[in-house]
Amino acid sequence: MLRTENIQYSIGKKSILNNISAQFQPGELNMILGPNGSGKSSFLKIFSGEINKYNGSVFYAVEQIAHIKKEELAKYRAVMSQQPELSFPLMVEEVVMMGRYPHFTFNPTKKDVDICHDVMKRMNLASFADRNYLTLSGGEKQRVQYARVLAQVWEKPAKGYRYLFLDEPLTSLDINYQQEFLQIAREFTDENTVLIAVMHDINLAIQFADKLFFLKEGSLVSHGRPKEVLSESLIKQVFNVNASIINNPVSNIPLVVFNNPVAG
Repeated sequence: MLRTENIQYSIGKKSILNNISAQFQPGELNMILGPNGSGKSSFLKIFSGEINKYNGSVFYAVEQIAHIKKEELAKYRAVMSQQPELSFPLMVEEVVMMGRYPHFTFNPTKKDVDICHDVMKRMNLASFADRNYLTLSGGEKQRVQYARVLAQVWEKPAKGYRYLFLDEPLTSLDINYQQEFLQIAREFTDENTVLIAVMHDINLAIQFADKLFFLKEGSLVSHGRPKEVLSESLIKQVFNVNASIINNPVSNIPLVVFNNPVAG
């Protein structure tokens, strides 16, 4: 599991995160939601190890992240950031192989190559292997980056957990690829995996998540299983919008229907 205790984070005099304590269990697809500026991405950067100047503690199982060497952490923790930049004209297969860098010293092994091929096949990218990454569309680049982070933690660890963190991974994607991304995330989620995604679309989150975590103004407002925590009052509190929650008769999953913004 992954656990945060009393996370407080500020930039200058501006408070970004306020005393956040949360637990993310393996075998569940955890999704963090909230309006722009609520601290979602900052929270992810802290528990992923990208930000290290904060108050509080982050635990990977029983070990504090501060005590884990970065090169060791990279072997079982992968992060897909928002709009990752890459300016070199690498082939798609080479970009995906970058996810395997923590696992070999000089040259990839046959296992590394096989894993990259397996990931590209699952992502329907096999025909892209020899394409120049820089010539791809925004959505295609995003799929390649997803393949890269999946390749990094594709193997189940011999002991402990693997950790996959996705920061708003659906930007630039067509609807069918949004569904594919989240379906693959669901497939990836098992008793050996802690998976956390920062999401923007609440209805997609409800469709795929096991647990929802709502942030507003740097505080954890509510968390739990969708059917347990969702309410019209919570949507109004977090997003400042009036909404109705209905039950989808096909999937039996709650559906949020937005009405008008709250005045003032």
